[in-house]
Amino acid sequence: MSTYSTNLALTLIGTGEEAGTWGTTTNTNLGTLLEQAISGYVTQTVTDGAATVLTIPNGSSGVARNMYIELTGTLTAARTVEVPANKKLYYVYNNTTGGFAVTFKVTGQTGISVPNGKRYSLVSNGTDIVPAINGVVGITTVATALQTTNYTVEESGGKLVFKYGATTVASMSSTGLFTSASDLVAGGTP
Repeated sequence: MSTYSTNLALTLIGTGEEAGTWGTTTNTNLGTLLEQAISGYVTQTVTDGAATVLTIPNGSSGVARNMYIELTGTLTAARTVEVPANKKLYYVYNNTTGGFAVTFKVTGQTGISVPNGKRYSLVSNGTDIVPAINGVVGITTVATALQTTNYTVEESGGKLVFKYGATTVASMSSTGLFTSASDLVAGGTP
């Protein structure tokens, strides 16, 4: 009787089992199932309605075993993708259309909401999906400027400088002193 590994559901061949067929099982374990877990990339359509349920079946290929899951489909509201509670690392890309987030979670749990167009590193801790990374070693500067279509916030000369286009409209010193370059008008533009 076959038994299976806890997290990746690989077939564990017992002593004396699968005489004459162990090669097929071993090749499936190594050439398909481990490959999915280590470097598998799959595209999964998200159901626009009920939760999309992904599985890791015992001894055979399954979407939730893949390392990288690209979510696709056209959504009309935020949706959910459910995976088993197996301890496992995931990279999830919400490449759906419609502009909605997809919550990636273990059935019955909270999970993590992946915004449309974003790629997240997540892990199942055996209970739920949580962020795989909460810090990065060696990075002291995340960005040199925060920029939208018309506005920029950047550091210059030990101050935060607020710009509209190329025009400096205000600055804030390291002590919190806010200085405007001209009169500020609520709801107006410089």
